[in-house]
Amino acid sequence: MDSAALLDLLGNENRRRILRLLSRKPCYVTEISEYLGVSPKAVIDHLRKLEDAGLVESHVDDGRRKYFSIARNLRLEVNVSPYEFGTKSAYSASPNLDITSWRHVSLHVDRDRESDPDSIPEGNGDPDDAGRGDEETLFGEDQEGEEPPDLTALAADLERLERLENELSMAQRWVQGRLTETLDRIGAHFEGVDGRFYSDLLRGLTDGPATAEELARRLDAPPDVVEDALEGLSAHGVVELDGDRWVLVAGSASP
Repeated sequence: MDSAALLDLLGNENRRRILRLLSRKPCYVTEISEYLGVSPKAVIDHLRKLEDAGLVESHVDDGRRKYFSIARNLRLEVNVSPYEFGTKSAYSASPNLDITSWRHVSLHVDRDRESDPDSIPEGNGDPDDAGRGDEETLFGEDQEGEEPPDLTALAADLERLERLENELSMAQRWVQGRLTETLDRIGAHFEGVDGRFYSDLLRGLTDGPATAEELARRLDAPPDVVEDALEGLSAHGVVELDGDRWVLVAGSASP
């Protein structure tokens, strides 16, 4: 779903409260209605919109009663700065993602300690089963006599991942501040002209090569103005033509 549409959807307080409740456990419509203090009809309307967006999903229990739960992990980011307003939404990456190939972020990962999701005991998802489990399954051998995951190791992983999430959040805020500062400094190089325009132009090339026409569309600027600006930057060794596309000169950006 489009990030802007997600923001509109989550702008409703009751829908946010529904998601907060469902993040704790699956719920029936009547439970949600009592929690919000609104009619079941209103709850059903909110749930329909959340389900259409892929945020929640419905199930039927053994008694043929419908209940709802969070569908899957989703991360929604909003970035507001003097140079950008943007939103990003993405589902969780695969656990098999090779993070060792990242150039700018280094994480210490012990693959041997990562648990197999299929080996973790799960209930059937019914609200009536939330928070309950077989003691033998959770703390001893499971029903087939197999050893369960080491609970101590899982708790340690939980603590490590929570701390990592906090550190990555701090890193994102640091990067946003540095981005704004760097764009300010780029703009300051162009006295007497629109430094902001040149900052945006160079930023448009950080994602890869682009033609002057493509950059003009991104910046909503006349193509001839963009072409002249690129020629000027080329004369200073900041950008260069590669065929019909402009690129940042190798080494002009800090690693």
